[in-house]
Amino acid sequence: TIGGNICTASPAGDTLPPLYALKAVLDIRKENRKRLIPIHDFIMGPGKTDLEHGEILYGIRIEKRPEYNFQYYEKVGQRNALSIAIAAIAILANISSDNIIEKIAIAWGSVGPAIITCQEIENRLTGRKLSEQLIKSVFPHVENIVSPIDDIRAGRNYRLVVSKNLPLRILGA
Repeated sequence: TIGGNICTASPAGDTLPPLYALKAVLDIRKENRKRLIPIHDFIMGPGKTDLEHGEILYGIRIEKRPEYNFQYYEKVGQRNALSIAIAAIAILANISSDNIIEKIAIAWGSVGPAIITCQEIENRLTGRKLSEQLIKSVFPHVENIVSPIDDIRAGRNYRLVVSKNLPLRILGA
């Protein structure tokens, strides 16, 4: 479930990259107490959240984002159904009629201890014409922000290559 993905705080949770890209805010409640916390502040690491004793995830708030005219999500796994992600990406963008990236939000999953976003990469893409060369220009920066592991599903190097290449999907989606 979406709530299960959030509260188990697994970096491989399918719904987490889109929730990070959308800047979701969580409604956490306990008896007569309510607090709203951005998802990126709530998930503190693999399996670690800011959920206090007796609290529950009551709701997820996502603002309408009309500034985005492009949405993309992909997960790479070992099979089509019920697979845990080797790597995943969520991309929201506003791309003008002349192919300029006016705004972009990117979130990678399953390639670090938590979902990874990077304002620096988003800034490097914003205001520029969408092209393969532009997307490839951020490859070195992706390499510096992801921290994939070796495990039974895939090796670190494979996850790194996939993480760098997934943003290219914006070109053909």
